Amino acid sequence: MEVSNPEKIMSRLLTDQLLGVLATQNNGQPYTNLVAFAASENFKYLLFVTPKFTRKYSNLSLSQEASLMVDNRSNTVSDFKDATVLNAMGKVEEIDKDPEMVNLYLAKHPYLSSFLKNPSSALMKFQVEKYIVATSFQNVVEIDML
Repeated sequence: MEVSNPEKIMSRLLTDQLLGVLATQNNGQPYTNLVAFAASENFKYLLFVTPKFTRKYSNLSLSQEASLMVDNRSNTVSDFKDATVLNAMGKVEEIDKDPEMVNLYLAKHPYLSSFLKNPSSALMKFQVEKYIVATSFQNVVEIDML
């Protein structure tokens, strides 16, 4: 069975959801964190902020490859038929806190302004290579962003 309109599902999740689960790795050991993210208009990149002293920052300094999962779970039995999951795969790098990127991030997360502007925080840009959209735990579609 196919996922109907995967681009619409992708757009809805990236627009409506505030948090995602970021997966990084170090020496083959996976590590996950919740991050508050914002998406570019064309969904080709995602932004998030992290303190520079965190494990995720250290992991990304060693390997830029990462995955970000965004979903609409309600943590109920209905999730087994209704949950939608989006996985972004690509590479992450620290970027300058230029006004355009700061405004994009703060448009979605204005309450994180002091966190973003703190000198010990890094603004990270996740360049998405591929999205994988899954519905009903078995209907899967890949969207190539390159």
